Amino acid sequence: MNPEPVHPVPPVHLAGPRLRSEPAVLYRELRSEYGAVAPVLLDPDIPAWLVLGYRELHQVTGDSMLFSRDSGLWNQWDRVPRDWPLLPMIGRGHSSVLHTAGERHHARVAVIGGALEAVDPFELRAHAERFADELIDAVCADGQTDLVAHYAALLPVRVLATLYGFADEQGPGLVAALNDMVDGREDALAGQLHVAASMARLVADRAARPADDVVSRMLASGRTAAGPALSHEEITQDLIVMLTAGHQPTAGWIGNSLRLMLTDARFAASLLGGRRSVAEAMNEVLWEDTPTQNVAGRWATRDTWLGGRAVRAGDLVLLGIQAAHHDPQVRTHGTALPGGNSAHFSFGHGEHRCPFPAQEVAEVVARTGVEVVLDRLPDLDLAVPAASLTRRASPWLGGLTTLPVRFTATRPLNR
Repeated sequence: MNPEPVHPVPPVHLAGPRLRSEPAVLYRELRSEYGAVAPVLLDPDIPAWLVLGYRELHQVTGDSMLFSRDSGLWNQWDRVPRDWPLLPMIGRGHSSVLHTAGERHHARVAVIGGALEAVDPFELRAHAERFADELIDAVCADGQTDLVAHYAALLPVRVLATLYGFADEQGPGLVAALNDMVDGREDALAGQLHVAASMARLVADRAARPADDVVSRMLASGRTAAGPALSHEEITQDLIVMLTAGHQPTAGWIGNSLRLMLTDARFAASLLGGRRSVAEAMNEVLWEDTPTQNVAGRWATRDTWLGGRAVRAGDLVLLGIQAAHHDPQVRTHGTALPGGNSAHFSFGHGEHRCPFPAQEVAEVVARTGVEVVLDRLPDLDLAVPAASLTRRASPWLGGLTTLPVRFTATRPLNR
């Protein structure tokens, strides 16, 4: 095969205000113009392919031999600046579980899964409720707040940091650093360094003084993992992946679920004390407004065809999760989702999908976060027009930047 150039048709920048204000419209236009696989540019003019089709995304995530997680294969490295803000999410030279394959990958997934599976679900919910109540206590007397900036963006990492073994006072710094890292702007590399240094110190401390936490369990399991023992560097990298994947998408899940419940009449009963539809709203968000819009990525191991496009060996293939969820080939516009339908890609698919224990942790934290808001803030209502709400500027995440609400002021629980 003699493939055409990496972008035989004019590509579209995967950035800008439209990604924040109308991502669904942007993805529809890309599909209409290019089909199931669209040529895109990452700032500054770095080419990639964005998979928009559901079947094509299933193909890419299910075939790790043809579409590898090895970022070292990328044919654009010579064009990437050393201080590229998107570098933390691409992962050059990273030794994390995201960039391994085969038996070594499965061994590392088993270490992660075992450490998270040992988390007591009642203890997990208690941690989530405690931090959620503390955050609500800080704003409940005001009668108004921003449920993204002052709640959803703070809650998941506080819970995860406690499970890992971080001191409570380290939580706010980790929140800021993680936000910077995944937004892909000027502070991304500094955020990555802060998270990496904090995690390395915790791993070194737990190696010397084990405790009953996720880090200590991973260190213990890593010594007996299949194949060579996991190094402290490998465990540190995997913990960073877990913290990043566990915080931002879960924060977005909370914010997007609350937005749906505040703007859709179908969920009005939940705002008045009902709870049956909380799970329904959360599942709908994973389909309609998933917090992880796009994922980087996969790299073609050889020249191939994908969705009618000639993809060259080493090309970067981005996983367009939100776009694939609205693929008209599998879902006509406006098709209702059956309750409990979990055939979405919000937790990934194939060898590199999110481990099931990690999904359970995310769901407990997100559902607890939504329920505490509904329990604690009576008469909750959106304080701005729904059309004015905007998304993060990140090419990867689709969480809201703000969610201003008003409510009847109440006293804090812990006066």
